[in-house]
Amino acid sequence: MRRPFTWAVVLLIALGISAAGPSTPAFAKDVKVGAIINLTGPASSWGQYHAKGQQDYTRYVNEVKGGVYGNKIALTVVDHGYKVPEAVKYVKKFCTEDKMDIIATWDAGSGIMAKPIFQKYKVPDINYSTYIGFLKPPIDYAYLPFGDYNMDSYAILEYIKNLHKGGVPKVGLLTYNNAYGKAIHGPCKEYAAKYNVNIVAIEQFPPKSLDLKTELLRLKNKGAQYVVMQVLPSAVLMALQSADRVNYDVPFFATWTSTDPDFFKRAKGLLRNRMAVQFCGGLPADRSPGVRLLQDLGRRYGTVIKFDFSYWEGVVIGMIMERAFQRAHEKFGEINSGTINQALQTFRNENFGGLVPDITYTNTDHSASWKARIVRLNEDQTYTPLTNFWGPGKEKVKILQ
Repeated sequence: MRRPFTWAVVLLIALGISAAGPSTPAFAKDVKVGAIINLTGPASSWGQYHAKGQQDYTRYVNEVKGGVYGNKIALTVVDHGYKVPEAVKYVKKFCTEDKMDIIATWDAGSGIMAKPIFQKYKVPDINYSTYIGFLKPPIDYAYLPFGDYNMDSYAILEYIKNLHKGGVPKVGLLTYNNAYGKAIHGPCKEYAAKYNVNIVAIEQFPPKSLDLKTELLRLKNKGAQYVVMQVLPSAVLMALQSADRVNYDVPFFATWTSTDPDFFKRAKGLLRNRMAVQFCGGLPADRSPGVRLLQDLGRRYGTVIKFDFSYWEGVVIGMIMERAFQRAHEKFGEINSGTINQALQTFRNENFGGLVPDITYTNTDHSASWKARIVRLNEDQTYTPLTNFWGPGKEKVKILQ
């Protein structure tokens, strides 16, 4: 009689373990995430939708997926108003008082100035601004989510180079006079010198400027046949308006930070098929699983109606963090700042359903990816791919139209 009873007990225990599943930790706890984002300062429309994207994806993971192996994600978003000292203050608070497991910083200046703090306290940070200076050694705990502004610069100039007919293309740069704006100066000059593109002028201006007529007139007088911008949505609109006022009709190019959900309403009559951007993400036309999920999130939470770059990046960073939490649990049995950092460095061509290029991080490279494509902005808030995905300076671009 004892033997059947013993096997019955064993079977019940085994079934109990199976029902619980190996994925559920014995003691689930919140994974603490802090995000320091510009919600009220200059160009805050961009930051607001960054925050909404990350918040929506976090909510989706908690509500629909039940967290990460039973651990809910506790996301705290704070506003630094595009002020570096405020960002640094919050980073220190997140690393010391709040004991965050991972953080996100927003702009180039804040990421660079906060770097010694999160490195000291060994808290990984993903920076929304993809300025390569953020990864100047030491790179410990500092991560970018996808290709940096160097890649953007190479991609845009390479496209211009392949598009241009007759002689050397003349390009003018129009940028903010801060770290973000200046991020494309070096790589554009580098590419131009290497591949025979003429940078005829660089015009810089403060983010609070109300008119760019003088800057556009200077670019026109310098003979720039193409204008490459590193600015945020409101400045893009100012640039296009100012170009019209000085009768300057040339193609405009920019990085993917050029739009927000309100941009296209205000851009009616201004875009006129004359503006393209480097955007290394998935588009609705791709019909990829990652893009379909992003669109579902917008509908589910009523945040965005149409596809938007700023919301896209918030979702991307939320997805990268979630994947790091999953890997930390799978590989190390717990989720904390140390195991998250180790987990990130195990990423090898991590696939995110086509929403963003596959991501690789190693102990010596935290730059994520080097894949770009050029996309035209249309006035109806649709996007037309002008090239394939390619590695600028490493692979040959295929121009689609």
